[in-house]
Amino acid sequence: MKTLLIYPYFLDPRLDEKDVEVVPQGLYYLAAVLQAAGVETVVADLHGFRGRSEAVRERIAAIQPDVIGISVLHANRWGAVDIARIAKAVRPETPVVFGGVGATFLWDHFLLRFPEIDYVVLGEGEYSFLELVRALDAGDAGAVRGIRGLAFRDAGHPVRTGPREPIPDLDALPHPARTFTYSHLLLSRGCPGRCTFCASPRFWPGPVRSHSADYFLDELEMLSDRGVGHFFISDDTFTLDPAKVMAICRGIIERNLSITWQAISRVDHVSAKLLFWMRKAGCIQISYGVESGSAAVRRRLGKPLQPEKIRRAFALTTRFGILSRAYFIYGSPGETWDTIQATVDLMLQIKPLAAIFYVLTLFPGTALADGFLRKTGKSDDVWLERREDIPYCETDPGLSCDLVVTFGRTLRKRFYEMLPDAVAAIHLDSKASLRPLHADFLSRLGMTFHQGDYSRVDAIPDKASIAYRLYRRALDLYPDSRALLGLAMLQQQAGETGSAEKTLRDGIREFPEDIPLALCLGIHFMNQGRWDEALAVLGRFAENPEIRPYLDECRRRSPRSP
Repeated sequence: MKTLLIYPYFLDPRLDEKDVEVVPQGLYYLAAVLQAAGVETVVADLHGFRGRSEAVRERIAAIQPDVIGISVLHANRWGAVDIARIAKAVRPETPVVFGGVGATFLWDHFLLRFPEIDYVVLGEGEYSFLELVRALDAGDAGAVRGIRGLAFRDAGHPVRTGPREPIPDLDALPHPARTFTYSHLLLSRGCPGRCTFCASPRFWPGPVRSHSADYFLDELEMLSDRGVGHFFISDDTFTLDPAKVMAICRGIIERNLSITWQAISRVDHVSAKLLFWMRKAGCIQISYGVESGSAAVRRRLGKPLQPEKIRRAFALTTRFGILSRAYFIYGSPGETWDTIQATVDLMLQIKPLAAIFYVLTLFPGTALADGFLRKTGKSDDVWLERREDIPYCETDPGLSCDLVVTFGRTLRKRFYEMLPDAVAAIHLDSKASLRPLHADFLSRLGMTFHQGDYSRVDAIPDKASIAYRLYRRALDLYPDSRALLGLAMLQQQAGETGSAEKTLRDGIREFPEDIPLALCLGIHFMNQGRWDEALAVLGRFAENPEIRPYLDECRRRSPRSP
């Protein structure tokens, strides 16, 4: 029995595909459970296959699966349906199973409207899917009917079995990291929040469950040993159990894991002590759902955060050299120019160093979507239109969607305009042990303005000067190779070649094995026709593939070369 697990493509392209290109962690858990049970399993990332039906067909035909499972997040549901149709054309006898949050809340819709779908796994799916695969392998229809957490057709009508109990001990799950390499992790399942725009509480019913610190550390270590250096921790609220998070942080340090990572939290679930340990253990960014500056809008969204807690969390996060990122939602119930101004005012107070602005959208399984269907008398057939989602403004006669677009543009513009002041206001903790980490934080931020995402945003004023000040401030705290490199590059761009050369020479004396510094100094010499000096710098890294072309050019040009 061979099982193929698929992550499908989305209907619409993104400005940044990184937002949706990551295979869900649930697929890796599912594959690990199947493999541990002796089921041959292939995970296929088809995110990049939009518009490539023939390639999808060839992939399925080459694998020849006996069962196909497809992960549905909702916005990729049409990709999932497309792939299901292709699968049935290639292998009509192969059962197609949908699972994931999007499938869980539209199970009857999928089974009623799309004959290509044979089964839907509901909620936490590892063992429901394993039992289904075993029953299908045995040809036991009676066993299928007894599987909890499953939906299928009975006499042509969608039916579901009883709910499956949540897995009581997440550590009993086999480690996906033993087989797969990935960078997005989950410590826990569930969320105590009740946000009206989020389906997580209904998808993960009951109390939040969590892996042990040791399980999570083992996963990090296995992945780090395979070369993963940066991790995205995707828990709804990673810091829900501060003692466990601090144990993880101490474990990262004790195991000498050279990693960086970022997480998602809530402003009412962080403290100075916790943030100190997170930074020491490699945390470089925390994202907080602020949603709105209007208390009334936050209440309507089910996020009744106190303003003082929002301000405190952002100040503390920055104080420990962690990039504070804010999630904002606009186009909410009751949104007006006054509530947008309240969001701008709050933004000016908390000074986030990064922000993501989302237009409020309806998703199945959320209180907002349920309210819309109840109020209008519509059914789940609203999802039959070939589109990813429904903006809330389309459901509210009092809210113009054109105006909502303007709200979003205004918020983004004001955020970019306030960034220089946010950088100038950075206040860092004075602990001596944090100085190297603060230098790292400042130089990373400098590169964001100089070479990274912010460098391409016209609305941000005076980007080069911001980067220059950040590099200088970093170097005042501690020697930092990134700050030295960035400073030298800015000096070169300003025509200060002598200063740039000195900065690079100082950098190489401090960091003799740093390849970017060596490459920058080597190119500096090459641009001046100083081929022998370039050879001396670059020759120490002759086996590096990035440096090799420059080294070959120096050898051709050097008067001393044979």
